[in-house]
Amino acid sequence: MTRPPTAAQRRLVDAADPVTGRLRGTPSQLAALVRHGLAFRHPRPPHTHFLTPAGHRIREGGGDGGAGAGAGAGAADGTAAGRPASGTGSDGAAGGVFAARVGGEQDPPDAGPARTREVHSAWQGLLELRRMTNTDGAVDRPCGWERAHLVRAAALALEAAGHRPAGADPPGYRVRATPQPEAVAVHEPDATALRACAVTLERAGWQVGEYSEPRTGTRYLLASPRRV
Repeated sequence: MTRPPTAAQRRLVDAADPVTGRLRGTPSQLAALVRHGLAFRHPRPPHTHFLTPAGHRIREGGGDGGAGAGAGAGAADGTAAGRPASGTGSDGAAGGVFAARVGGEQDPPDAGPARTREVHSAWQGLLELRRMTNTDGAVDRPCGWERAHLVRAAALALEAAGHRPAGADPPGYRVRATPQPEAVAVHEPDATALRACAVTLERAGWQVGEYSEPRTGTRYLLASPRRV
């Protein structure tokens, strides 16, 4: 965008739903955010407005958002909506209100009922995001946001299903980026737990294969979002 958002626009962006990026405001307020590349209007009824990647950068304190052709393209096909698992993770994201546990965090959030509620809310928000942004409204396979945030998306699916992330005292799962496009690695020292992780990801719409490290023989999963 050519100028920073106004104070009123910034308040709308900051008030966006922390799970889905859904916006609320008057028609004129939302239209102004769309003009500046900070939001897009979903093409299907009820034509809800969501933050674009530029809007998310504003919300997370990343400056004026740098909206331009890239943000417009994301808004056009609906792949930019929502940020169900924002926060610090191994895929380089920082900031935000909720972070899916990828395993091995230096300062993990406290486990307990509050965390369980947060994870459940984030997962339900992600399912809604699938419904709103997959072209056929399908919720049984990952959406564009998940393909753009592989580590956090896979971690959210695992944590929401009750799998234990690795902490200061393992065992537990660890989700990590890989050099392969659209693929993450899931490590779990317990073989039974590793297979359970595979079942969870498959049910969440991921294609999963089990492999061995060439040098150590350690088993791990390679998971990619299913497209059809």
